[in-house]
Amino acid sequence: MAAVFLVTLYEYSPLFYISVVSLCFVVTAAMVMGWFGFDVPVILRSSDETESRLPTPEKQMVQMTNPFTLELGSGPASVTDGVSVRPCCLEPCVLSCFWGCKVSALQGALQAHQHGLKLSNPQHFLEALHLHYHNCQIFHIGNEDRVERHTQIPADHEIKDFGLLPRKHYPLVAVLTLAEPEARDAYNIVASVTVIHVPDDKYSLSARVLFQYLLTSQGNMYELKPLFMSAASRGASEPFDSEQNTQPSEPNDEASRVEQSPVVEEEENDWSDGKGRDCVVCQNAAVNKVLLPCRHACVCDSCVSHFQHCPICRAFVQESFTLTQGPAAEQ
Repeated sequence: MAAVFLVTLYEYSPLFYISVVSLCFVVTAAMVMGWFGFDVPVILRSSDETESRLPTPEKQMVQMTNPFTLELGSGPASVTDGVSVRPCCLEPCVLSCFWGCKVSALQGALQAHQHGLKLSNPQHFLEALHLHYHNCQIFHIGNEDRVERHTQIPADHEIKDFGLLPRKHYPLVAVLTLAEPEARDAYNIVASVTVIHVPDDKYSLSARVLFQYLLTSQGNMYELKPLFMSAASRGASEPFDSEQNTQPSEPNDEASRVEQSPVVEEEENDWSDGKGRDCVVCQNAAVNKVLLPCRHACVCDSCVSHFQHCPICRAFVQESFTLTQGPAAEQ
């Protein structure tokens, strides 16, 4: 049928019109296929196609440094005997340990921080919790101090457990805040809240960190997640190369620091030293764009405007952000 139509069109129309109609059909089909996400040969793409396409929105993101690290210390832990914690801070800090903190009181304090009440020092937390805890101990932590602190409920409180599940009180809430006002202005992250389970007679699960939140000076709250790394490429007990470390530290301390800030620590050296990977498209410029929502860092700022789909996974690109380093991360 198509052949008969072409023959008839050839007999009654000049060859020029046949060529024009065929070309228009091919171009229209290519545009329709490209609109619905199908790959189109480069020869069928217009040179000004990228100019007419809407630019990919860019999200402004800045790399920040987490000044707080808190992990459980060595030795046995229980409600009656207490627990040891090991803080490590980049600046002088204050460690506040709230035993038996009411769950609703802590949630209310965190919500108040996000709605304008800035929790940036121990006094703010004391006022936000409204004395809904059994006991509070405060420790002053020096710069790069890794000494374990032992905290426990005084014996005269006669508290041996926090009841059956579901509980209304957290066994221990450890809060780290910056001690000096100047440091609060230098760091965007102003407080670290760690909820710790401590075993007792009613619930003998071993001591562990349940939740950990970072509070920023703008009133935002971020929950930290544990990071699992492949033991085949680099074991968790192996120290990093000395060329990649700005400050020497023990393997365990470095592994815990990577767990606290998984994005910042491992990527910081690659981009700040000018040794980033090459763009997968032009193979010339360094990679400095992250595509969302797939989060693939594979193109440079010049090539990102030419793609609607990720070159790695072919996912549709909704927006992107530039890999930059904030002022606090350079300190």
